[in-house]
Amino acid sequence: MLKLYIGNKNYSSWSMRPWVLLKEAGIPFDEVMVRFDSFSAGSQFKHALRAVTPVGKVPLLIDGDLAVWDTLAIAEYVAEKFPDKHLWPQDAPSRARARSVCAEMHSGFAALRGACPMNIEASLPQVGALALRDKPAVRADLDRLIAMWSELLRQHGGPLLFGAFTVADAYFAPVVMRIRTYGLPVPPAVAAYIDRVCALPGVKAWIDGALAEKDFLDFEEPYRLSAA
Repeated sequence: MLKLYIGNKNYSSWSMRPWVLLKEAGIPFDEVMVRFDSFSAGSQFKHALRAVTPVGKVPLLIDGDLAVWDTLAIAEYVAEKFPDKHLWPQDAPSRARARSVCAEMHSGFAALRGACPMNIEASLPQVGALALRDKPAVRADLDRLIAMWSELLRQHGGPLLFGAFTVADAYFAPVVMRIRTYGLPVPPAVAAYIDRVCALPGVKAWIDGALAEKDFLDFEEPYRLSAA
C-alpha cells in the first residue's frame, strides 16, 4: 500500500496535488498528515519527517522502501506504476504539453503564490482585490493562467484541461482554490472549469477535509488575527 505524507489540507497546496491525483484516479493509499507547527529545524513537523525523508518537506510518497518527494516526481512515479489509469494524456503532443504546463506551475507563478497563499476555509476577496490593484506581477500571473486554461479548454473541448482528468488538473487544483478564496476575476469559461474541478470527487474530498480541520495557524495567515 502506498503511503502519502501531507501537511494541513487547508494550507498545503503542494500536498493537495498528489493527494487529489491518487484519490481521483482511485489508487488506494494511506494518508499521514503531519501538522504544520513551524518549519524550523527543531519543529515537530521537521522531527516527524526526519526519519522518512532527507528534505524534511511534504508531500512525500512511500512505496515499500522507496521514498519519492517533490510533486512532479510523485506524479511521474504514480503514472508509471499505474499505466492503466492514464494519468497523462494518451497522445504524445498533448502529453508533452501537459508536462510543460505542470512544469510551468511547478516553477512559476511566484507572485500569485506569495500574495494569495492557499487557504480553503477563508473568503478573502478584499486581499485579492488589493493584490491585483497593487501588484502587476500578480495580474500577470492571473492573465497567464486565464490564457493557458482558455486555450487548453478550447483545444481539447473540456470538460477538463486535456479532456479527461489528468495530472494537469490535479496540479492546478490548488490555484483553483486560490482563485475562489481571493475572488480573483476570471471569464465565464474559466469559471465553469473551476466549478468542474471543485466538483471532482477527489477535490471535493480534499476541500471537505480542509474545512473539517479548523486549525488556525497564524504564521500561515499574516493577514488575519484569527480564523473568525
